[in-house]
Amino acid sequence: MEEINRFFNDKNDVRNDAEIDRGQVGDYLEAIKAFSRLTYQSLYVIDYQTRGFDYVSGNPLFLCGKSPEEVKSMGYAFYFQNVKPEDVELLIKINEAGFEFYENIPVEERKLYSISYDFCLINGKKNILVNHKLTPMFLTEEGQIWKALCIVSLSNSTASGNIVISKDGSDEVWKYDLAIKRWENEEKIKLSQREYEILSLYASGLTINEIGEKLFISADTVKFHRKKLFDKIGVNNIAEALSYAQTNKLL
Repeated sequence: MEEINRFFNDKNDVRNDAEIDRGQVGDYLEAIKAFSRLTYQSLYVIDYQTRGFDYVSGNPLFLCGKSPEEVKSMGYAFYFQNVKPEDVELLIKINEAGFEFYENIPVEERKLYSISYDFCLINGKKNILVNHKLTPMFLTEEGQIWKALCIVSLSNSTASGNIVISKDGSDEVWKYDLAIKRWENEEKIKLSQREYEILSLYASGLTINEIGEKLFISADTVKFHRKKLFDKIGVNNIAEALSYAQTNKLL
């Protein structure tokens, strides 16, 4: 239990006697279940008061060979069994940095923020790099996170980390530098209309020639805009570009 408690931070300690407007919940899990039926991504809900999971979807990516019910009953013990030890330590550092950042946000804006990062799950004999996103769903009266929605998908990055906080409706993002333990504020990169179109069509699975036909331009023109896009966001291939776009909400 002591190990599991390392995932939780005093800055978001939702005590049993915390003031919570429970009327904000309703039958919210039905909406989460409906969403899970429409996406390939894994979903789960954290309850910071019980320090467990309210819901775990049936997508196999996050389950590591277990059933949703098994993962739900394990709660945070799941991480110690199915995440590389060095990445468990990374997740604890991310929690600490994330809640320190969150504490400085006005309470009325806290639901607008989400955090994204990558870590390795151990699935059998394979390590699978996944992207994990977390956003608040319900808050206590004091503004602490009571319940949060998490979404897990395959990462297109090459290593763990890549910690980014973004705010809905804002052109700013904050990236965490693990070496100096500090959040760096950056303005979100803006894509040209053509870059946006090409990246969106790549995300849909189209080839260079198919994208050219769709946009009534040549394959060479598609490559020209793709190269400009890679240079702008500092990536080397389309997989990295799509990962960057997903993390930084460019699409």
